[in-house]
Amino acid sequence: MNSDQVKSGVERAPHRSLLKADGYSDEQIRRPFVGVVNSFNEIAPGHVHLQTIARAVKDGVLAAGGTPMEFNTIGVCDGIAMGHKGMHFSLSSRELIADTIECMVSGHCFDALVFIPNCDKIVPGMLMAALRLNLPCIFVSGGPMLSIGQRDLNSVFEAVGARKAGLIGDGELAEIEGSSCPGCGSCSGMFTANSMNCLTEVLGLGLPGNGTIPAVYGERIRLAKTAGMQVMKLLEDNIRPRDIVTEKSFENALTADMALGCSTNSALHLPAIAHEAGISINLHMINEISEKTPNLCHLAPAGHHHMQDLMQAGGISAVLKELLDGGMIDGSCMTVTGKTLGENVAHAKNRDPEVIRPLDRPYTKTGGLAVLFGNLAPNGAIVKRSAVKPEMLVNTGTARCFDSEEEAIAAIYAGKIVPGDVVVIRYEGPSGGPGMREMLSPTSAIVGMKLDTTVALLTDGRFSGASCGAAIGHISPEAAAGGPIAYVKDGDQIAIDIPNYSIKLLVSDEEMEERRRTMKLKEPKQVTGYLKRYARMVSSADRGAIVE
Repeated sequence: MNSDQVKSGVERAPHRSLLKADGYSDEQIRRPFVGVVNSFNEIAPGHVHLQTIARAVKDGVLAAGGTPMEFNTIGVCDGIAMGHKGMHFSLSSRELIADTIECMVSGHCFDALVFIPNCDKIVPGMLMAALRLNLPCIFVSGGPMLSIGQRDLNSVFEAVGARKAGLIGDGELAEIEGSSCPGCGSCSGMFTANSMNCLTEVLGLGLPGNGTIPAVYGERIRLAKTAGMQVMKLLEDNIRPRDIVTEKSFENALTADMALGCSTNSALHLPAIAHEAGISINLHMINEISEKTPNLCHLAPAGHHHMQDLMQAGGISAVLKELLDGGMIDGSCMTVTGKTLGENVAHAKNRDPEVIRPLDRPYTKTGGLAVLFGNLAPNGAIVKRSAVKPEMLVNTGTARCFDSEEEAIAAIYAGKIVPGDVVVIRYEGPSGGPGMREMLSPTSAIVGMKLDTTVALLTDGRFSGASCGAAIGHISPEAAAGGPIAYVKDGDQIAIDIPNYSIKLLVSDEEMEERRRTMKLKEPKQVTGYLKRYARMVSSADRGAIVE
């Protein structure tokens, strides 16, 4: 695919006529067409400023001799979609993003692409499209939001729980609400958006600094201009995503993920991205890498540091330098800089050993994520181990079962969940949800009500990257597929052993067989339109919730 297909030769006169109607000159039409894939909208704070980023990208492309052509894709704000039916459309939008980009690029025959994502599903959706289309490309995100006074979006969700418990009043809640999200950018902790933008650097498709330079810094604009110029070099050298992103690149990404303490959602997105490249990532690989990779960073929600602190400490390059010096990543992988990963980080310095702990003094000796297996999750479940309080790493509690997020959150807010309970939320998986809703409201309520040292939460749904506590998601198979979570009853005992990657329902095999015979699965939700198609076609969470 290249732009000659729409602009060269006598028979393409009609095509050129339409391009001239856009205002393109003959000289612009002769130059390479560079698609600028923007996810700007006026809803998500991570995207509200992306017109400025796109203008800088286009300036870079123009300076390097290309013709930039901008088009948009959708972007759901997970925070605004949280806690209601809108969240059904968050994860499911990832597939739409990849598909719509494929349609636009294939229909108009671009020569190269610059992707401008920022928030949760947009980054992986664009990465999937990049690997599917395999055109020379580069990523430049909109950058993270600043944190003022160590607050972030999660602070507001937790304040709701505190208000419901009577621990704070309306005035304090309003003050937190008004100060926790101070301006544009992706929410400021190591939540899903920032996790994926940082991992774009590790995969080799983003320039150094892409994950951590704040949205409001002039350095972010300069990075966007550089990305626009660099994509022309990639086009000239015919360097494509599948030349850069290899199996070793994904191993590097998983290793960096463990060191950084990234969102549990990376366990959904990395396998889906790898699938587009014909590479397989399974959940056992996550545990193998986690077992030998120390957790070097405790950014929110695991700790009080935020993305601006990570940038000031040296950014992703400094984290990678620590891992490279320890022989934990492969520095020979190529990147969009034209240099290897090792060359990119050779001169990086760790300027704050509390934000980025050295290898000999990690926060923990094992990685930020853990995949649990057992009779409750035969195909696996995921937990952000670095954000779990020590007293909850090994825990046995009493099941309190709910067939939807709404039922669970109502019980939590009503004070019906007590220390020692294990909240089980089911029928929220990829197909059963449908769309595998994030559950920041219940996890934040548990934290805000001071129950995070005594109450665990299990679900076949998933969590926001801002969730903390003993929040175990992605339980596979999901309830709608007849997974064991569908047959848990109130009062059952559930044993959680995160250090040993285990989650067990303490019910005999004979009893479980009896329940399968006598308990009926919940009727599928009546959905229409896109969700109906999605529910029918989506795979389980342990496969990345991909749509075949």
